[in-house]
Amino acid sequence: MSSNRPDFGIDLPNALSSAIAAIEAWQESFGRFEPASELAVDPAQWEHHLEDFLDRLTGNQYPFFHPHYVGQMLKPPHPVAVVGYVATMLINPNNHALDGGPATAAMEKEAVSRLAAMFGFDGHLGHLTSSGTIANLEALWVGREERPGAAVAVSRDAHYTHSRMCQVLGVECIEIDVDDAGRMDLDHLSTVLQLHDVGTVVATLGTTGLGAIDPLADILPLARGAGARVHVDAAYGGFFALVADDSDDGIASRHFAAISNADSVVVDPHKHGLQPYGCGAVLFADPAVGSHYQHDSPYTYFSSDELHLGEISLECSRAGASAAAFWLTTEVFPLTGDGLGRVLRPGLRAARRMYERLEASDSLRPAQVPELDIVGYLTRATDAGTVDADSVRIFDELARRNRADQWHLATYSMSLADLDRRGIALTGDQSRARILRSVLMKPEHEAVVDGFVEVLEGQVASTVTA
Repeated sequence: MSSNRPDFGIDLPNALSSAIAAIEAWQESFGRFEPASELAVDPAQWEHHLEDFLDRLTGNQYPFFHPHYVGQMLKPPHPVAVVGYVATMLINPNNHALDGGPATAAMEKEAVSRLAAMFGFDGHLGHLTSSGTIANLEALWVGREERPGAAVAVSRDAHYTHSRMCQVLGVECIEIDVDDAGRMDLDHLSTVLQLHDVGTVVATLGTTGLGAIDPLADILPLARGAGARVHVDAAYGGFFALVADDSDDGIASRHFAAISNADSVVVDPHKHGLQPYGCGAVLFADPAVGSHYQHDSPYTYFSSDELHLGEISLECSRAGASAAAFWLTTEVFPLTGDGLGRVLRPGLRAARRMYERLEASDSLRPAQVPELDIVGYLTRATDAGTVDADSVRIFDELARRNRADQWHLATYSMSLADLDRRGIALTGDQSRARILRSVLMKPEHEAVVDGFVEVLEGQVASTVTA
């Protein structure tokens, strides 16, 4: 394996060969048959198409695997997940019905039970999904069925898909203001709960913008007092429950501990769970909500009296390979502080180190204290237009360097009012400005963060307008 893609103690080619051999042996046990000639391909043509495919695939300009990539929430799956996914994909089970994937359905139930334990749910109903968006859609759909005609209240810094999913469901979506750290404003929530019939309050634990953590422990009593359900969107931040231990390299426990008192929660294993796309998950605290899924599918639910996962899912066909990969990963990296939790701590330390360096910098400043592993920052210019232009220029210039020296960032548009409430007063006629944003979600980021800030400062000195 390339030194730029460490094997983490796993010889991936050998592991894949062993997995493929095991699947082939399993296939042989059912007896030989003559493959259809229509499926055969010409070897020469195949070599040509494969070469063209690999050229296009490796033409991707973004090295998601590399610690110099600090842009979007992207990183490669762990080799453990790759082996689990590829091996299972050769069988291609469908976790909708037990006869479509008996082994992987059992793995999914076990993996989801591990997630439920991580969140402190006593009883639960849940399953994996193809994405966090679909998982949130399902939670909001159950909320609509539980409270027909009622609105959904969600922070204005929450993921944009909540308002879109409300449109899909025909439910009113009410945006709640945020405080000076991007967290749901409790006073505004209280007012909305008094003035509107709210059926579900969505609390985000780890916004995708700046990683803000809504005050769930304080949201719960407000919502309960108004008769509203509480759904937790922890698609990005959910696995930080493993390190919510109030330690120096963990996070505060209060709001993550409160997840156990929520009605539902969403988490994405394809973010901090080391999984390939797409693997989301939705869990409900009360298994009785399964009654909303009632439907009849006589050609699928016939092989067993046990629960078929399709009976408690909005989606039908779902890749059993996703369940198998996640199950195998949680075998190797248990959902504990010393298991998968140890993979998350370096990113937290890196974000806090970057914040300290930015605070001390003469040319850059942080937008706010990072709560997770996402850092927002901007130059120390005082004009909004200059800050915006600086961000774009730095973003472009670092990405255009020679490959070994590239850094890939992201930009994030903020209103001047939101920057002002963070103590960053910008002048100018425009109402918004782009700042820079970095996601330090790979453990390797801890080792490069000091050098990264030095690169940023050097780029500011060479490219930022006076």
